[in-house]
Amino acid sequence: MHPFSFTKAQSTREALNAGRRGGRYIAGGTTLVDLMRETVERPESLVDITDLPLREVTVTERGGLRIGALVSMAETAANRKVRTMYPVVSESLELSASAQLRNMATIGGNIMQRTRCTYFRDVTADCNKRQPGSGCSALRGFNRMHAILGTSDSCVAAHPSDVAVAFAALEATVHLLGPDGERRVPFADFLLEPGSTPNREQALRKGELITAVEIPALPRPLMSGYLKVRDRQSYEFALTSAAVALHVRGGVIREAKVAAGGVGTVPWKLPAVERHLIGERPSDALWKAAAEKAAAGARPLSGNRFKVELLKRTVERQLRIVGGTR
Repeated sequence: MHPFSFTKAQSTREALNAGRRGGRYIAGGTTLVDLMRETVERPESLVDITDLPLREVTVTERGGLRIGALVSMAETAANRKVRTMYPVVSESLELSASAQLRNMATIGGNIMQRTRCTYFRDVTADCNKRQPGSGCSALRGFNRMHAILGTSDSCVAAHPSDVAVAFAALEATVHLLGPDGERRVPFADFLLEPGSTPNREQALRKGELITAVEIPALPRPLMSGYLKVRDRQSYEFALTSAAVALHVRGGVIREAKVAAGGVGTVPWKLPAVERHLIGERPSDALWKAAAEKAAAGARPLSGNRFKVELLKRTVERQLRIVGGTR
């Protein structure tokens, strides 16, 4: 680990001033500290933001839900409002990491976490995300866990977050505060596909701080849930996952929100699946036909071609569960 300075911000203004000078924000530290130990990350200055007033979960005036950036994963999953209004969020968090990590990690930190690609975390390997222009060892290496959607010739690393998949499906918004004031960024635009600049992962400006994630109000009744397929049931990242929310009225699907995880360089929204569902009546045939569209545009590598079929089956299974026809 390389030397760094450490300060504890007592106010949002203090934090922003330190961030403007190049300080890196840290709260639970469950990702950043690991990367610093492995010398993947070498920040010169850390700014502890754990005392900032960003720990509330509130219902918005329009009936959505706002989750403060410093609310822990465990607190969010257990929150009555979250569990009642958006079970898909609670389920995605409960299937993440370990209980100890969920107690420490925050919502803001979770969506900022970096890939678990072994080549990214091995400083002796070529990685464009870690060192732009060096190459991508995963392209011809061991790539079973890597992405099949949103990839480029520069990077195929999968995004690791589970709750980010739920936020993507629900079309959440990220609230930011920076030197130039407040702004909101749609979740779909906050996490960036690698393209030719895989080292740039979020649409953050220098010194900006995540203050909250807001889920919009959606028509009721709303049925939602999260399904995660992994190699083992305890503390493992997804091979594939599916976040689904359905609004069914009069026996017809009026709204459908679907996203996949474990298969994309970012949480992958599935608009073709959604379009196929809207206006239709729930049925086994409908779920199967919609799920067939889940892997459109996939570019699997030699080691993860199985993910194409696994993704379709995962989406179909979760549609059946949420739609009540399993």
